[in-house]
This record gives sequence, C-alpha cells and structure tokens, in this order.
Amino acid sequence: MTELTTTTPDDALHPALEPPPVNHEDAAPSRIDKTVFGVAAAVAIAFVLWGALGTESLSTSATAGLGFVVHNTGWLFSLVASGFVVFVIWLAASRYGNIPLGGDGEAPEFRTSSWVAMMFSAGMGIGLMFYGVTEPLSHLVTPPPGTGAAGNPEAVQTAMATTMFHWSLHPWAIYAVVGLAVAYGVFRKGRSLLISSAFAPLFGEKRANGPAGRVIDIFAIFATLFGSATSLGLGALQIGSGLEIVGGIGKVGNGVLIGIIVVLTVCFILSAVSGIEKGIQWLSNINMVLALALAFFVFVVGPTVFILNLVPTTIGSYVKDLAMMSARTDAAGGDGMKDWLAGWTIFYWAWWVSWTPFVGMFIARISRGRTIRQFVSGVLLVPSVVSLIWFAIFGGAGIAQQQGGQDIAGESSPEGSLFAMLANLPWPTVTAVVVVVLVAIFFVSGADAASIVMGTLSEKGTLEPSKKTVIFWGAATGAVAAIMLLIGGEDALSGLQNVTIVAALPFLVIMVGLAVSLVKDLARDPQVVRRQYAVAAVEHAVVAGVSEHGDDFSLTVQETAPGEGVGELVQTDPVEAKDVEVERGLSGEGHGSRFDDRVDEQTEKIGASMRL
Repeated sequence: MTELTTTTPDDALHPALEPPPVNHEDAAPSRIDKTVFGVAAAVAIAFVLWGALGTESLSTSATAGLGFVVHNTGWLFSLVASGFVVFVIWLAASRYGNIPLGGDGEAPEFRTSSWVAMMFSAGMGIGLMFYGVTEPLSHLVTPPPGTGAAGNPEAVQTAMATTMFHWSLHPWAIYAVVGLAVAYGVFRKGRSLLISSAFAPLFGEKRANGPAGRVIDIFAIFATLFGSATSLGLGALQIGSGLEIVGGIGKVGNGVLIGIIVVLTVCFILSAVSGIEKGIQWLSNINMVLALALAFFVFVVGPTVFILNLVPTTIGSYVKDLAMMSARTDAAGGDGMKDWLAGWTIFYWAWWVSWTPFVGMFIARISRGRTIRQFVSGVLLVPSVVSLIWFAIFGGAGIAQQQGGQDIAGESSPEGSLFAMLANLPWPTVTAVVVVVLVAIFFVSGADAASIVMGTLSEKGTLEPSKKTVIFWGAATGAVAAIMLLIGGEDALSGLQNVTIVAALPFLVIMVGLAVSLVKDLARDPQVVRRQYAVAAVEHAVVAGVSEHGDDFSLTVQETAPGEGVGELVQTDPVEAKDVEVERGLSGEGHGSRFDDRVDEQTEKIGASMRL
C-alpha cells in the first residue's frame, strides 16, 4: 500500500472535481509523534505497574469506576449504539451511498472473500468462540430481568434474541462509523490515517492536526489498548480451559494464563511485523476454513433439525424484541438490571466501542475502492448473518443438550462451556484441539491488527508503522491483558469487563463527533456537488430551451462571463483556506495552468453528469 497524507492548499480544486490520486512513495519516512506516543505509552506503563504493585487498589478503583459509568452513562451507551445503526443504514440508502472510498471507478483492493474474512476475523472472531455456547445458555438458565423466570415457555426465544442483539447490527454499526470516516478521509480526501484527521470538516485542518487532534488520537490508543487486551484475556481463559481438557493439566491458574498470553503475544508480534498481506490475510483465511469446518461438524452431528428451527425463531424474536432490548437501562429494574447490564449489554457496547479505533481503521485499510453502500452492506449484514448462523449452531447445540438433561451451564465455567458441549459429540479431543487452534489464531490475527493500528496512531498516520513501535504496543497489549485478568481475582472475567467499560466512555463521545464530521464531509463530496450543478444547470437550460425553442433544442456546455454561469445557482460551502483559490478560479481571476489542466482532465466527467 502507498502512504497517504493530507493534501496541501496548492492542490486545491473546484469542489465539483474529483481529487487527483495521491501517491506519496517519495515522501519523507514516517516519524513518531512524541506527544501522542509519549502520553499513551506512559499511561500504559503506569497501568501495568499499578496492577503489578497494587493489584487490590486497581481492582477497587475499576469496580468503583464501573458502577459510576453504568449508573450515570448507561443511557448514553444505549442511545448511541442504537443511533449508529440508524445512522449507517441512512448513509447507505441516501444520496451518499454511491460515493466511493477512493477515486471514481477505482477497483476494490482486496477480493470480496478475503475482505470479509479479514473483517470478520479482526472484528469479533475470538468473542464468538468464547460466547458461542456460553451466552445463549446463560440467558436460558438466568433470563434477563423482566423477561420471566428460568424455564418459562419463551426462554429459548429470549435467550437467542438477546444474544443476537449483542452480536449483530449494533456492534458492526459501531465499527462502520469509524471505518467509513477514516476510509473516506484517507482514500477520497488524501488525509492521513488518523482518527483525528476525520475531524477536519468539524474542526478545520489546523485544529484537527493540532493539540485537539492529538488528544483524540491518544484516547483512540487507550480504547484500542484496553479493548484488544480484553479479547486477549478472553482468549487466554478459553485456551487455558482447553488445555485442562486436552492436556489433562488440572485446574489452570493465573500463572498459566499469563504464560499463555506471553507465548501468543510473541506470536502476534511476529505476525504484525510481517505486514498485513503476509500476516493477517493469511491467518484470516486459515481461520475462516477451520471455523467453517467446525461449525459444519457441529451442525451435522449435533441437533440438526433443532438448529434449523432455531434460525427463523431467532430472527423473529430479535425483530419483535429489538425496541425493548435497545431501551434497557438500570432505571427499568434497579440493582438487578444494573448488574445484568454491566455484565452483558453495557459491557458489550463498551467492548465494541473500545475496539472501533483498531477494527474501524483496519476495515478502512482493507476497504479502498468500495462505495459507501457496498461498505455498509458488507460490514453490517454479512457478519450479522454469520453471527446468526454461528449462534444457532453452537448455542442451539448447547441449549438442546441443556434441555436434554446435561447441565452444561451449571457444570462448566463460561470459558469451558464450548468444550463441555463438544464433549457430548463424537471426537471430543479432536474438536477441542481445533478450538484451541482457532482461538489462538483469532488471538494472533486480532492482536496484530491492533498493534499495527496503535503504531499508525503513534506515527502520524503512516500505513506502515516502524517495527519497534509495533513491537512496543504488542507487548503493552499483552501486559495490560495480564493485569486485567489479575485484578479480577478468582473471577478473571469481571476484571476484563470492568476496565473495558470505564476505558470506552471517552471514545464513545468522540465517536458522536466523528459521525457529525462525516456527514459534513460527505455533503461537500465532488459527486454531491456535481449532482447539484447538474440539477441546477439542466433545470436552467430546460427552462431557457423551452422558452426560446419549444421542443426543438439540445443542451451544450460553454463558458459564460464571470458571475453568470450555473455556479451562481449552487450553494457550495467554502470553509477552508484552500477554497480561496477555488473561488478565484471560478471567478476567472488568477487561473493558473494547474487549475486549468485539472478542469480539462475532468470536463468529460462533469459533462456526463450534466447531459440529458
């Protein structure tokens, strides 16, 4: 991939013209942003030291922070998560849907199959492995507050609908907001690959690249660090549970879990420094094949008919209960609802938000050449369908066994429920080994994407951060994951959840601003401006043609005197300093050869938009 940087005022164009391709192969090597990297690295190191030297005090602080966030801002998580679903669907269906994330007519960089595999593997693969059986079973035996007692006739429907609520449209809409904003800015506008750069329409280029932008990038690194560390902790818990079964090593303690994190951290650092094409794409494709094989095996040898029946039931229950599930806050059920939300819905929304800097930026990197409509359709719908099938197969198998008299939920830990379900099917040892391998590769593919993105944020948006920066963030992610497991004590999962929710809150606010900035950017896209010119020009020409010639006239494009052309009928929004040159060019003053040449190059494109 070539590196993209912000265009300069000398590259100013008429807003109806597509920006020229940006090629910075000859640009100076990327340099680390000492402020962004220094502050973020200092906080990461301080967190690790605090956890190592004062585990109890960090655990107490995380628990207190969790209570404050869930009680005081749970409503914000719920509103924003649902709002983003509506927002991205509106973008895809609106006039902005055909806008490409790149130049007009540019082909997608990756094949659709590889694009989906990389997106899915980095997005939530390790979570699906962890929660595939655990979540549906948990909601079955302990239904969400207000949905009835355990064993009620609608318990299965409620369990599956709640699971899909957490894993389908909402998380991927959250990812899509950041992915769209970054991909549009980088590949359409030629900006740097930074979260802060996407705020240029809202703050202006100078502020977005100044102190305010650095604060945004620092918070993006924080969110990425703790979100990816949560996933690593879940992966370590599940691999540890698998080793108990496959290796027969007895109860796995924190020492073994930390050892697992160390080994896999080394693996994902090696993968990350090998580059996206060699590392992540290769691992993602392998995992897609293994995951499909495991799912097919469970579907065939498991309760096949029950699984098939569960698919339409889940869809119907999800659609029916969507409004109710979206509106849950602790006001609806007191302490019981508050605790349930902290362990499930608010934790998930925080986890997805904390993943958005790296998943969103990663999806942006692999989505060049796709239109906004293609992007939203792929990012929102494909993983949601896969999640539906995955939970129907694995959750359905677990529910069928639980209802058949095998107490999987009661006899196994959350991380061990998948292995407990597989133990009741043929070849349990083989499938357990496959699960461990799958989790390990999901661990590596997700974490190396995160470490590359944190390197990008630390080095002013370069697409290829230096290996030493990637290695540092890879090691920091593993260390933070280990600390988050330790502060949970006996309940390691709670330690992961508590810190994730607290760390995600600042970035949630940033994402709201990002959505506003994206709409402001799209409203000035060349395609949108060309459409405005086309409508104004054609309407003006038709009125003149009919008035003067009746039905016998045709349309042509010709130059007019300054101030008399179609530009007077179009409201553009010149807000940046570089627009001064454009305005001078439109008025006929100061036409340089560069401005004229670029107009000539794209005359045919604009003419095509204006012809009847």
